[in-house]
Amino acid sequence: MTKGNDTTITAELYAYMLAHNPPLDPVQRELVDTTYARFPDHAGMQSAEEQAPLLAFLVRLVGARHVVEVGTFTGFSALAMAQALPADGTLIACDISEEWTAYGREAWAKAGVADRVDLRIAPALDTLRAMPDEPHIDFAYLDADKGGYIAYWEELVPRMRRGGVIATDNVLFHGGVTDPEATGPAAAIKEFNDHVSADDRMDSVLLTVSDGLTLSRKK
Repeated sequence: MTKGNDTTITAELYAYMLAHNPPLDPVQRELVDTTYARFPDHAGMQSAEEQAPLLAFLVRLVGARHVVEVGTFTGFSALAMAQALPADGTLIACDISEEWTAYGREAWAKAGVADRVDLRIAPALDTLRAMPDEPHIDFAYLDADKGGYIAYWEELVPRMRRGGVIATDNVLFHGGVTDPEATGPAAAIKEFNDHVSADDRMDSVLLTVSDGLTLSRKK
């Protein structure tokens, strides 16, 4: 096996990377800070800071008008994607918590994009299965309960338009995917990664962004 480089992401290098990416705007920064302050035990569920400009970039890159997010938490990633949508674009945000998403609602309103976000509080599988069956989704972001990833994937893929992209977070699961005796969420992610690799409907690449991010494009 050939390893391309051995760059270690130190705190200094991470800060350098952030400094050379688009900065968070005031509403995004406030939401990140509020999430860590109000939910310190759950703040790790929030997408990494560098993922906000990346998701916005991808939404613009594919010319997305219809975005689906599975797992919204306090709304940071949804905010970034909604801001990248055209004025008539729509982001369907799937979550089951009124408490957590209330912070997202406030941030979306402050940013002037509340009209682009359709928050649906219900089990995500119910929301996905209620969508039209034909391909119509331009971009999807999957960042929810790891045991449900394959089921969510199987609902999303047929509904992706040709060239549409799914971004899936936490696909390295803190390194747990290399454990041959992995259990729980780590085992679920291992199974999901194998499932995606074998899915010939999509072209996929797994990247070492944050806790691992897989980008998959509908053929």
